[in-house]
Amino acid sequence: MDDVRHAIPIRSSRFAHQLRQSLRDQGYSYQTEKTYLHWVKRFILFHNKCHPLQMGAIHINQFLSHLGSQRSCSPGTQRIALNALVYLYRKHLQVELEPLDFEKAKHRRRLPVVLSHNEVQRIITQLSGHHWLMVSLLYGSGLRQNELLNLRLKDLDFEINTLTVRSGKGDKDRTTLLPQSLHEPLLEQIAKVTVLHQRDMEDGFGEVYMPYALAKKYPKAATELGWQFLFPSTTIGACPRTGVLRRHHLHHTALRKQIRRARLAAAITKPVSCHTFRHSFATRLLQQGYDIRTIQVLLGHADIKTTEIYTHVLGRGAMGVISPVDG
Repeated sequence: MDDVRHAIPIRSSRFAHQLRQSLRDQGYSYQTEKTYLHWVKRFILFHNKCHPLQMGAIHINQFLSHLGSQRSCSPGTQRIALNALVYLYRKHLQVELEPLDFEKAKHRRRLPVVLSHNEVQRIITQLSGHHWLMVSLLYGSGLRQNELLNLRLKDLDFEINTLTVRSGKGDKDRTTLLPQSLHEPLLEQIAKVTVLHQRDMEDGFGEVYMPYALAKKYPKAATELGWQFLFPSTTIGACPRTGVLRRHHLHHTALRKQIRRARLAAAITKPVSCHTFRHSFATRLLQQGYDIRTIQVLLGHADIKTTEIYTHVLGRGAMGVISPVDG
């Protein structure tokens, strides 16, 4: 249950616990919480475990410059570290910083790895069962890994072919495609989840993790079928927050291992991750003639410039141009 927030001891004096509580009070996501804690810890260790109150802008400049020049971090990574430290001082410690002046990381444009439609099919044919269905959804709906794993039965609408993503990146909801060709296997998966849930209820379990304060607002919803995960774990474990024994969703490492095995079996030399299928989804839609704005909405990108990166990886070559020799 890596995506379930751990409980924080009440009135703890530990610096990390206080920072975690501050982030939760401000409504930050659990992923952001873990990321900010990581960079604050690295900042403190970089300065020989000196307390942040004993440091200031000059120490932040030294750390960020080190990331950009010595560690060769990307501008995005350096920016995340900067955001974490600005939050630490301005919002948590209530300390106003002097203007920062650090060495910026060099911008290196990187194009995403994209699989052709044929390559995706070669990988998918090497999979079976729910792993086949999961990768088919990654490619067919353009989901992120965590969005796929956190799908609940209630998020699927077969009538209008819509799949609802709850609390996606940026804690935003969106709707995307529900491929018609996956209706039958999805219904079979729902039937399996239904049987598993009934068995858990008979064994005294059957309660699923509920996000935010929904467990208090709807105390009986945690045992309802609609709230169960579409791809449940094979085992029951203790919730790190409450200690309650629950069946969570499948762990991301299980899917990654199957994708790696399928890639090798399909003789694909490109590096392939769960996110590669999302890139391939967007590129495939561009190849089929769909406009960039529609693809932006389906992917849930806040800025269309993020979506425009896929125009550089079309099957026609750089910038979607056909070579004169091919003409």
